[in-house]
Amino acid sequence: MSQGNDVQTYARQGFGARLELKKPVGLLIIDFVNGFADPKVFGGGNIAQAIANTVPLLAHARECGWAVAHSRIVFADDAADHNIFSLKVPGMLTLKEHEHNSAIVSELTPAQGELVVRKTVPSAFFGTTLAAWLAQRGVQTLVVAGAVTSGCVRASVVDAMQYGFRPLVLADCVGDRALDPHDANLFDMEQKYATVLNRDEALKALAAI
Repeated sequence: MSQGNDVQTYARQGFGARLELKKPVGLLIIDFVNGFADPKVFGGGNIAQAIANTVPLLAHARECGWAVAHSRIVFADDAADHNIFSLKVPGMLTLKEHEHNSAIVSELTPAQGELVVRKTVPSAFFGTTLAAWLAQRGVQTLVVAGAVTSGCVRASVVDAMQYGFRPLVLADCVGDRALDPHDANLFDMEQKYATVLNRDEALKALAAI
C-alpha cells in the first residue's frame, strides 16, 4: 500500500489530529550519547545529523527558559540490573556510568539545573522521576529530540502522551541507525501520539502561542 493510501486510511478512521501546542514548554533529549553517535557502536543512519540539528535547539530552549531534561542508558557496573532489554540487546550492558559510550555528547553537555535521567529500558519515563519533574514545572508541551526514533524515542513519546504531556517530535532532531524504521515511526507517532514537525517549523509554531 502506498503512503498516500495509508494516510487516507488513517484520516478516514479519525487518526492524525494535530495537538494544540500549549505553554509551558519542556525539552527532552533522549540518549544522544557517544555510543549512539558512533556508527561503530550503536549509531549510523541519520543520528549524527540529528545531533547537529539539536545543538541550536538546545541553545534556544535555554534562552527561552524551558525545562530541559536529558536521558542516558546506564547499567550497574556489575550488571545487577540486567533485564529483558539487555537480554534482547546484550551490548547495552556496556553502557556503564563512567564509560565513554554512555556519556552525553560534548556538544549537548547538560547545564546546571537540567535533569539527567538514567534508565535501563527504552522509555525515559519508566521507573524514573521524569514525569514528576516535568509536572512540577508545569510542562504541557514536551519537545522531543534524540535517538533512536524507532526505539527509545518512540517509547518515551508514548509514555509522555500517557502521562498527559503533549509530545512535539522534531523530525530532523531525532535519528535512527536505519532510515526505514525512522520514517515509519515518525508516521506512526504523528498518527497516534504526537505532533511531528521539523525543528524550524516547530519553533515558529511555539513562538506563536
